[in-house]
Amino acid sequence: MKVSYHGHSIVKIKANGKEILIDPFIQGNDITDLKVEEEHPDVIVLTHGHSDHLGDTIELAKRSDSLVIAVNELAVYLSHQGLNTHPMHIGGSYTFDFGKVKFTQAFHGSGLPQEDGTFLYMGMPAGVLLMMEEKTIYHAGDTALFSDMKLIGALHPIDLAFLPIGDNFTMGPDDAAIAAEFLQAKQVVPMHFNTFPPIKQDPHAFIRKLKAKNGRVLEPGEAIEL
Repeated sequence: MKVSYHGHSIVKIKANGKEILIDPFIQGNDITDLKVEEEHPDVIVLTHGHSDHLGDTIELAKRSDSLVIAVNELAVYLSHQGLNTHPMHIGGSYTFDFGKVKFTQAFHGSGLPQEDGTFLYMGMPAGVLLMMEEKTIYHAGDTALFSDMKLIGALHPIDLAFLPIGDNFTMGPDDAAIAAEFLQAKQVVPMHFNTFPPIKQDPHAFIRKLKAKNGRVLEPGEAIEL
């Protein structure tokens, strides 16, 4: 299995003959190495409906006939945009042909801004567990620190965890280091930092905070083999 990071919260997984793309915010993301016209995901997984996570989902999915997996409200919205979706919700899991997906809680928000200044509700934000080829990957989405991360790690031993460290909108480095300790993942990779000025962080400083010395900074385009 090949797992690569592509800036902000974009993660790409190649497993069981499928390519899975998480939170494909490409256009408008100055730190990603991806180009929309070059991506052809079989599956897109969304953690929530903010524009820097929903990103280019509609264009990508229409062109590649991707399956889009998201919490119910976001999936229903996207189905009305003509996409092939599979609605789920927090605590639920489903086994697909590429592996098993389970949504976890996340403490954040989820909505798309409208022209009149209001927001279109997109359901609850989530983290996601992906279980493929006898490995488990945890993408925390955008979240604050919460104590039930201990349960997530205990119930689903995690091989690789992607944790936001940007602060301001999500956990900062100090809280993310505690999250890593709660989760007990074999490897931890920071995400959701340096895309915008309010979330400027030094990911290497975060890695040094990890008591288990199990962190790794991935530059956009860099991959881990599991």
